[in-house]
Amino acid sequence: MNRKILICLFTLMTCATFAAESNLTPEQTEANYTKAIEGRTADILKILALSDTNKITKVHDAIIAQYRALNAWHDANDAKRKAAKSDTNAVAQIEASLKAVHNQFLAKLAENLTPKQVDAVKDKMTYGKVQFTFKGYLVEYPNLPEAQQQKVLEFLKEARELAMDGGSSEEKTAIFNKYKGKINNYLSKEGFHPASKKPKPATEAK
Repeated sequence: MNRKILICLFTLMTCATFAAESNLTPEQTEANYTKAIEGRTADILKILALSDTNKITKVHDAIIAQYRALNAWHDANDAKRKAAKSDTNAVAQIEASLKAVHNQFLAKLAENLTPKQVDAVKDKMTYGKVQFTFKGYLVEYPNLPEAQQQKVLEFLKEARELAMDGGSSEEKTAIFNKYKGKINNYLSKEGFHPASKKPKPATEAK
């Protein structure tokens, strides 16, 4: 089967899938969404490995409620935020309500989890990007001193706080990419360069 036929078949299958999803009833859409967030929550609980059934229930309910709260917030505010992007005060006011949702969620988690366990929830909600990205920096900057390593981690954890409230995986990734730019600028100002891009030593004058 040649490449053009394969591309046509793939396109037809994609269109058929999209059409099927577009024709879902509100009940079917809700059922699919519930299944998706239950799956994400189960993955988080697996990582936490809690033994107290009361805590398991409370943490489960808090995470499910947060996914729903974030979904509702983005549905209600994403268009407003985009329209107001040139007005920093308006954007700040819109995002203040998201910060409130964020803080309430963390407060609920803190009632039943240790700080380390709360961090595990944050990491799972952001696809483990803090440690993954940090390890990448250690490879790129193999001789990075401890002080700079901690600053890089600080930047990445700031990114995580914002990314865990993102409305999509693309938005979460964009937030981390923005912070990677900040990290690169910071390291450059500190005089550090990736191992693959070290400045060439000056040659002696002949």
